[in-house]
Amino acid sequence: MGIKKAFCRCYQKIVDIGMKTMKWKEPERVEGVDSFHSIPEILSNEEKWAPMIVTGSTLGKSNFLKALYGELSERTVIYDKVKSDPSVSQIEEMVCLYRENQCDSIVAIGGGSNIDAAKAMAARIARPDRTLRRMAGAMKVGRETPFFIAVPTTAGTGSETTLAAVVTDDTLNRKYSIMDGALLPDYAVMDPSLTVSMPPSLTAATGMDALTHAVEAYLNVSYHTEETKENCEDAVCGIMEFLELAYEQGDSLEAREEMLIASYKAGAAFTRACVGNVHAIAHTIGGLYHVPHGLANAVVLPYVLEDYGETVYEPLAHLAEISNIAGEGSKQEKARCFIEHIRQMNMAMGIPQHLPQIQREDVAKMAKWADKEANPLYPVPVIYDKKRFERVILKVAGK
Repeated sequence: MGIKKAFCRCYQKIVDIGMKTMKWKEPERVEGVDSFHSIPEILSNEEKWAPMIVTGSTLGKSNFLKALYGELSERTVIYDKVKSDPSVSQIEEMVCLYRENQCDSIVAIGGGSNIDAAKAMAARIARPDRTLRRMAGAMKVGRETPFFIAVPTTAGTGSETTLAAVVTDDTLNRKYSIMDGALLPDYAVMDPSLTVSMPPSLTAATGMDALTHAVEAYLNVSYHTEETKENCEDAVCGIMEFLELAYEQGDSLEAREEMLIASYKAGAAFTRACVGNVHAIAHTIGGLYHVPHGLANAVVLPYVLEDYGETVYEPLAHLAEISNIAGEGSKQEKARCFIEHIRQMNMAMGIPQHLPQIQREDVAKMAKWADKEANPLYPVPVIYDKKRFERVILKVAGK
């Protein structure tokens, strides 16, 4: 384990140096109620006349999408079949539709699945010579993608501001990420009125997904800038204050807007500072058992934070202080209050403590996949080996 840890830390130092030489863009943000009406003007200003709208079946029938479609050019194409955990085969279907209609831009509307599917499609359009599997990992797209507008209708994944797309390989029955600066959207249109229809369960899961992004990025030991730390802290404070309000009062535009902002900031933070072992485990759960990603993150998060132990007491204590969870006590006590508060939030929003669908015979395979995803890239506070992944996965399963 000592050799593995040394290798991972050396690798991360090299990546950190490389990141500092890269040019990082951030999507142009358009905010406020009814801001989705700005999309036709944005496309017109960019001289894009043949957009492909990517969304799911529910949104495809919505009044706001019908209104938007009526404002766009007659060459607009709609793909409204994206499913949760978009598969490679579905993305290839989308690529064919884009090419057949000679589209020149992408408007992705929906949650993380819709936006990730559109990003993966953009990667394939940019690289017709490479399969999605060959582009899995970091910086393997390497070419300019089509003009891209992301319109989130959930507040959690932060996909509207990240360079990552998570896809499910339906031949391998597992998830993997494609990460490249080319996948960053050009615009993020953040309209809180589009999120009020989210059911409470989805509000909870996506909100905890955003919290996981912020906490994992904050705890990582490298890749940081001053801005990522600030984004993490702002996101954690916003989520702790407004998530349960959005869950209980779904029509609160203030809560919905604050959650969109928090999700965006958490996404911007982990785009640079990365995620960690929680995500590595959650991706295996989603790939094998089709558990929604936000829900898997919500359940896994407190177990990993506990397992990190004293390594994370100081940063978690600080998060507890600034989010008004704990003001007194030792760093250890404050950190434990923060972890317990996450469990209480889960309980209040109907998120289970365990995922019993995890089968014991799958744990070794899951640990192998998680280890491959996390190491050597993720600059986590504690580097796991397969055995440690297995131990935590069993706790998540309640076994």
